[in-house]
Amino acid sequence: MNTCLNCNRSEEQIPLLVMQFRNKTVHICPQCLPVLIHKPENLAEKLPGMEIIKPAEHEH
Repeated sequence: MNTCLNCNRSEEQIPLLVMQFRNKTVHICPQCLPVLIHKPENLAEKLPGMEIIKPAEHEH
């Protein structure tokens, strides 16, 4: 059964989004998506290699 990589809730409990990272398929729920977007370093333990990704340069 698929679970959110951040909160570990299953696809039976909440909808999950599918994403690819380093040739692996992982899932994240919509409520945890802001963590991935705004604080990806908080997922470094759960997504090895995430800590080396530098933020994209954006103009706001």
